[in-house]
Amino acid sequence: MNRHLVFTTSTEILRVPADAVVYVTADGNYSAITLADGGSFVLTLQLGQIERRIGEMLEADDNRFIRIGKSLIVNREFIAFINPVRQRMVLSDCRTFRHEVSASKEALKALKELLETEVSR
Repeated sequence: MNRHLVFTTSTEILRVPADAVVYVTADGNYSAITLADGGSFVLTLQLGQIERRIGEMLEADDNRFIRIGKSLIVNREFIAFINPVRQRMVLSDCRTFRHEVSASKEALKALKELLETEVSR
């Protein structure tokens, strides 16, 4: 079943399928949600609020979204490439879209190690 994520503010509502969200970036009191179709929505919500709402809307064992550092949440299903040294990560479905984002070396190194651990299980 495809769950929807719903974000509401005093003036807006955004309702999108969870598997369409590629990543969310923060800029102060605003967050930009980037979708697989190339669309982007800016909401007047802090990243912590977005993170909490995602946790409330998805099943407890649904861990597809992961916070990386202070200003980024990614859908781990779209992680295609990580280079901690260059502080770069590529999020892609390997067919229709490719987004390159940056994060700290430490955050990307921890993410790389987490994914390596999951693969070795």
